[in-house]
Amino acid sequence: MSGQFEGKVVIVTGAASGIGNSVAHHFAGLGARVFGVDRDESIGTAMAMLPGSGHHAIPIDLTAIGSANTVVSEAVDAAGHIHVLVNSAGIVLLDHAEDLSAEAWNATIAVNLTASFFMAQAAGRVMKAARFGRIINLASQASVVGLDQHVAYSASKAGLLGMTRVLSLEWAPFGVTVNSVSPTVVETPLGKAAWAGERGEKMKALIPAGRFARPDEIAALIAYIAGDDAGMITGENILIDGGYSSV
Repeated sequence: MSGQFEGKVVIVTGAASGIGNSVAHHFAGLGARVFGVDRDESIGTAMAMLPGSGHHAIPIDLTAIGSANTVVSEAVDAAGHIHVLVNSAGIVLLDHAEDLSAEAWNATIAVNLTASFFMAQAAGRVMKAARFGRIINLASQASVVGLDQHVAYSASKAGLLGMTRVLSLEWAPFGVTVNSVSPTVVETPLGKAAWAGERGEKMKALIPAGRFARPDEIAALIAYIAGDDAGMITGENILIDGGYSSV
């Protein structure tokens, strides 16, 4: 397994921390050259800590107009191509539907959905020309089930699923696959803090597997979808939620 992405170029958004950082580490450990994107300036340190060499940090706000084109151009200029894009950047701003502010709604859609589309659009152009590419969008179990106080988040992640289906349909003839991965709560530092104590235990009780997902499990699934053996998987939303959505 340790070299299956040797020579491959992988862009990971939201790579400074959380799931994105785990994904970046996983691909780097498999030999990929990783271009990590994040608005947090710590992205430079995060990329420097990856195994292997040739990794590149791109500190940028993906909600800014033209930022996706900037990221893709920088990656192509440095590495010549893009083989994989993982749209992992996201925010969670929770409130009851009747109380959610316009600012929270707009920010959630801008980061989780709009920025992911323009990254896919920019990378997709390069991949189509090369007639190969893998795009994986990080959605959520909230894309298919309702969660209290998650109205903006759920809408943004459900939007990712619609986007995934259309892009997969349009780009499959060019060797580009587009899929979504939808985890339950993931044991990142932020996830552990947000779901600590009684609230977390109640949530785990709703998951047949009885636990939250680990970041490395999400990363491993994403790597499989990005691999050569998954060329016939496209337009899918793969749930990794311990059976939560099947109850």
